[in-house]
Amino acid sequence: MAFARTLLPAVLCLALTGAPAALPRAAAAVAYDGQVGHESALFSLKATNNAAAQEFTVDGTRLSRVSVWLGSGAATGTVTAQIRRVRADAGSVIASTTLDLAALGGAGAGWVEFPLSADVTAGSTYYLHLQANTAESGPIAWYGTTRAVPGSLTSWNYDRAYWGGWHAYTSRLAFHIDPTGSERCGETEPCYVPTSALAARTSGLLTNRVATEAVLPSFAVGASYVDGSNVLRLPSGRWRYLPDGASASVVVEADDPGALAQVEESRAWLAAGRVPGATAAQREASRRALLSMRALLKPGGAFAAAWAPPWEYSWPRDGAFAAAAFAATGHDEEAYRILGYDALTQRSDGTWEARTELDGSGPPDARKWQLDGNGWVPWATWQWYQAAPAGGRDERLRALYPMVRKAADYAARSLGPDGLPPASPDYWELDTTTANIGTAAPLLAGLNSAADLAARVGTAADAERWGEAARRLSAAIATSFAPLGYQRTVDGEHGRDSAVAFMAPPFNAAPADLGEALDSTYRALLLPNGGVSPGNDPSFSWGSYAWTASTSFFALAWAGTGEPVKAGRVLDWVLSKRNGLGELPETVNGAGRPSAVAPLGWTDSLVVLTALALQGSARPTPPATRSSAG
Repeated sequence: MAFARTLLPAVLCLALTGAPAALPRAAAAVAYDGQVGHESALFSLKATNNAAAQEFTVDGTRLSRVSVWLGSGAATGTVTAQIRRVRADAGSVIASTTLDLAALGGAGAGWVEFPLSADVTAGSTYYLHLQANTAESGPIAWYGTTRAVPGSLTSWNYDRAYWGGWHAYTSRLAFHIDPTGSERCGETEPCYVPTSALAARTSGLLTNRVATEAVLPSFAVGASYVDGSNVLRLPSGRWRYLPDGASASVVVEADDPGALAQVEESRAWLAAGRVPGATAAQREASRRALLSMRALLKPGGAFAAAWAPPWEYSWPRDGAFAAAAFAATGHDEEAYRILGYDALTQRSDGTWEARTELDGSGPPDARKWQLDGNGWVPWATWQWYQAAPAGGRDERLRALYPMVRKAADYAARSLGPDGLPPASPDYWELDTTTANIGTAAPLLAGLNSAADLAARVGTAADAERWGEAARRLSAAIATSFAPLGYQRTVDGEHGRDSAVAFMAPPFNAAPADLGEALDSTYRALLLPNGGVSPGNDPSFSWGSYAWTASTSFFALAWAGTGEPVKAGRVLDWVLSKRNGLGELPETVNGAGRPSAVAPLGWTDSLVVLTALALQGSARPTPPATRSSAG
């Protein structure tokens, strides 16, 4: 995964000065009762000296709700919607509802629905009246449009200081009376979205197992997945899903046959494997993580890091963890598909590009390749083999073995006279001038894995060669990294690194001194928001953002080294940062809110592996090989 893809997550925002434009709805044949254009914030609603109203007529006799496009710079306070018979007469109110801004999520923008109940007379004119009350300085405004809207009636602004009272406008306010179907927010228009939710680029995934579509934060508020699926239940009660063979989602009535078939298929897929977890919360998170990982896996075996443009590539690192998690939970086909993709995209010298296009056509840019893939892919292959059904397992391993051989041979040749690999970009995707633990530890896991696989397919020479390389690397790590507490680099100039966890199971048998190194590194990297940063290199700052993958490294390491209380506490923090759809984000900002993208496949995989370990089903660790003379 590209930890250096973006140093600070981009923040999407619906500002009060410019929400997305929408075409006005055609005029109703009998009565005008809605206007969806919301290009700009028209009228301030804040405090008792400001309000706004929109005339409307109806062709029915009963109102149950109204919706308006509201933008608020204030996080606390109230907004009251009323239906009046007379615009300026508070005594003519026939229905009134007050909503709390904090309950809406604080400052934000979008469609807000007010439940109301009123008997009305068809064809009569009424006034939708809105007023806000807050002690904060941020503006609260009703959006609308200054364009002509066929059939629309007059809007009114109440500004006592400026107009001396009510003033008629040719602009039109964005509103709906008794919205139904696509007029309900969350379908074609976003519900009110707190700006805090927009710290994330994506909030969830829809998939038909071929195509994938991100659920944007502005369409996730108030929504939830239909249990055991990637079908989304909208605030309106209708469902959004990505039909088989389609490339874009559709909104359908609940229990639509096509959507139901997709729900049943994904539930059957989950039931065919196992959903790990020692607690209900862990099992719930694991279920969602597995479904999200499946949505990120393409038919050809490419595993996307996440579903937003900078992440829509396949990293060998992310795919290796996903393959291990799929295999461990009984989803053999998915795990093997990822490894097959690795075999197809391996370079002729045995290495891999840092990332590839999802169709396997090659790298998207000139980003420098990363040596740790030569450890992660053989390790993932070993993990797959350990979990694979016995029938045909060895034959399938032989199909992957040429990939393992090229990867392990390159890794063994890369070791210098001191037994260490050369400097290479690590999982930070930043180069170092000396060997780093984020490369050395995965290579050790990969060489031990490859040696054991070689023994299983009967290639003793390969097993001995890679076993000897693993012994040299292990000794070098003990000499160069261990005295520094397994810091990021052997020169000791780049601080602590969460990759210290790669020295623990299920990657490597934990050295005797690893416990203290894990504890001290965790303390050094712990942030006020409760998560950890990837490292504390004095030459590079991660700011106040915690990374859920790095935090999860420690949960998995402690689960594998007999520290379940520590592991559970860290995992609880990670799970507490799931968003409203239950997805795990890439980062958590300084305010403790999910940011960047959600879900992130690497974090999903780590949570599944940790939940397995805490359930008592920890993945095995590749055995350290002994010398043939020993």
